[in-house]
Formats: sequence, structure tokens, C-alpha cells
Amino acid sequence: MLQRTRPTERYARGFIAALAAVAALVLAANAGPAKAVGPDADPGTTAPVEVEAAER
Repeated sequence: MLQRTRPTERYARGFIAALAAVAALVLAANAGPAKAVGPDADPGTTAPVEVEAAER
């Protein structure tokens, strides 16, 4: 038969689970594509090169 857990243990487990969930969400939110860095990187350019070449 299972023993009853104390309310303190249940709250502690719930708090730890909430912390783990928040940490996972923060890590997932920060796991995006890397930004291009360099002298030729134009931050205002969002269109692909093929589209720009076809418009000319």
C-alpha cells in the first residue's frame, strides 16, 4: 500500500517541477537561429537574394 506524502513534500515537488518547466521554456525561447555577424551583414535586409535578383 502506498504511504501518504506530507503536504510539504508535495508542495516542494510541485515547486521544483514548476522551476524545471520555466527553465525549459526559457531555454526553448532562446534556441533560435543565430544572427549573421559581419561587415557585409545588412540588418535591414529580410528578402532572399533570389527575389532581389528577379526584381532587377
